[in-house]
Amino acid sequence: MSKGVAITGMGIISSIGNTVEENFQSLIDKKPGISRIKKINTIHRDKIKVGEIEISNEDLMKVLNVPKKNNYSRTALLAEVAAKEAVKNANIKDINKYKTGLISATSVGGMDNTEKHYYSYFKETKNRGYIDAHSLGDSTSKVAKSLGVTDFVTTISTACSSGTNAIMLGARLIRSGKLDRVIVGGADCLSKFTINGFKTLMILSEKDCKPFDENRTGLNLGEAAAYLVLESDEVVKKENKKVLAYVSGYANANDAFHQTASSKDGEGATLSMQKALKVANLSPKDIDYINAHGTATPNNDSSESMAILRVFDNEIPSFSSTKGFTGHTLAAAGAIEAVYSVLALQNELVLPNLNFDTPMEGTALIPETEIVRKKIKHVLSNSFGFGGNCSTLIFSKA
Repeated sequence: MSKGVAITGMGIISSIGNTVEENFQSLIDKKPGISRIKKINTIHRDKIKVGEIEISNEDLMKVLNVPKKNNYSRTALLAEVAAKEAVKNANIKDINKYKTGLISATSVGGMDNTEKHYYSYFKETKNRGYIDAHSLGDSTSKVAKSLGVTDFVTTISTACSSGTNAIMLGARLIRSGKLDRVIVGGADCLSKFTINGFKTLMILSEKDCKPFDENRTGLNLGEAAAYLVLESDEVVKKENKKVLAYVSGYANANDAFHQTASSKDGEGATLSMQKALKVANLSPKDIDYINAHGTATPNNDSSESMAILRVFDNEIPSFSSTKGFTGHTLAAAGAIEAVYSVLALQNELVLPNLNFDTPMEGTALIPETEIVRKKIKHVLSNSFGFGGNCSTLIFSKA
């Protein structure tokens, strides 16, 4: 019987590293990538902190050998870098040897170029190529073309659970026999649009975010991209592939509570965790580590804590949020945290929750603040998005 959907490759670029290895080293060293804004011309530059990737668009284009005349958004550039690393990591020589798909998630799309060139569209034609790159599907199309994927290509946009839902859809397509291999993940760049939007919601922090802390003041936005290669048991056997981990459980539920807020009792999060455990045929006591959504907003952390208590009762496994390292990377969050969850499994360690000092009133849950080395067989990873989109993945040891 299948142990799940095999993960055979990973790629990532974030504010704490340009590769999987660099990201892991930063996590081990407790080295966050949160800083004041440097690359975006915004009035909030000196007022908030973000997880910004140091590499410029020009340097990314050189790495990817993109022609000088192009309409790449920063989202597309980050996506292609991470997706290519994942395919290389999976040692795929012929992308079309098996029925292969690409499922890519984003919420920002090409907004960075739209907000930069919008007014020029009315006066001149030289920048109008960016209009075609505004849509969410453009970055997906560019990555698919670069990789040579043609069997199945689609884009997921369910706010901050997008990356997680991309992985879930990929796993379901493999389990159903529709595809043999799927490259799944997500990418989002920073933009004034998202900064202004979250500022309007009054949930951005001027300090380093403090997930699950009583004195948390909001989130730090971030930019990132991460992709995983999922393959069927048949492909793994035929190619004698090294398996990094398995996607053993997945689920999506909805709070149906509010456009942006989660319910106080964490109903959607509770349902998604319970359903994912059922798909994986696991009980709560089987989970060794929870990579929590943990945005450091008052609403999210309280709601997620209530959900964790409802699902795990008095046997709370080790848990932490890694958003103190990277910031909240929106559609990429579930994908980068999937990579971190696999790294936790491979290296048998719990990743630290940065900046935590004081337990929250009401739940009093205490995340791990240091690296904890322990036997880990199953990791549960949560991602919750606006519109009540609650999604959970379970990763199991190979």
